[in-house]
Parts: sequence; structure tokens; C-alpha cells
Amino acid sequence: MTEIISGSPEQTEAAGRALALAVRSADGRRYVALYGELGAGKTAFVRGFVSVLSPGSRVKSPTYTIVNEYRRGGLPVFHFDFYRTGGEDDFLALGFYEYLDTGVCISEWSENIPEEIFATIPDPVRVYIEKTSENGRRISVDGIEIDL
Repeated sequence: MTEIISGSPEQTEAAGRALALAVRSADGRRYVALYGELGAGKTAFVRGFVSVLSPGSRVKSPTYTIVNEYRRGGLPVFHFDFYRTGGEDDFLALGFYEYLDTGVCISEWSENIPEEIFATIPDPVRVYIEKTSENGRRISVDGIEIDL
């Protein structure tokens, strides 16, 4: 597991960029699960991640749309917000597996993914973002090595 200490939103975005570079160069790594409380910096992390894989895309939280698509790069990025999702039927209705087959998926509120769905995702990357102060964050990345 890689641990990153961030002191600002810009450093949290930089951590997202570092992960995107690792994901881009790792065959088969198509899913990134984000965990963290409200205001932890998940969307800032995604902003950095998307800036590498879909340069020029404007990232915003997909809270009300459930998924935002970023297609400005060679590999599409699908940004999910699972805060309001429930059981397995919600994921199947979203076409979740089709997204996994098409591009890189990164999701906020991954703790809401039913275990029976999560168990079918090959080689997921898990990112835990913990608030340590107003701007401080501890970011733990499990499932892939990243260069900082």
C-alpha cells in the first residue's frame, strides 16, 4: 500500500495524476474505488486523475447524474457517484459492466457497492482518503504501485 500525505487540494489532485499515470501503464486496471467521508477530497482527486486520461475535461461531482463521462483522451473515463445507489439491481440497471468493458471507471462512495458486484471486478484499485486537518489528507492507495 502506498501512503501519500497531502497538505492542499492541489497536492490531492497531484496524487490523482500519479495514480492515473500508473493506471494508464498497467494492463487490465480498469476500476478505481474511492473511499472517504463527505468533503474528504474525492472529487479533487478525480480532477487530477481525469486531467491525465482526458485532458481539458471539466470534472464535477456526478451526485445527481450518477455517472459523468470524460472522452477527451484515448481511453474514456467514467466517474461514478454511488452515494444514492442501493442493491445489485441499481448497478445492473446502470450498465456498470458495460462501462468497465469500455474504459476506466472511478467511483466515489464505493462503500455502497454490493459485495457481490465488487467481487466480480478484476484487480480493483482502492483509494482511501482521510481528512487529517482542514486541508490535510492521508491518501492510501492499495492494488497498484504509483510513483510520486
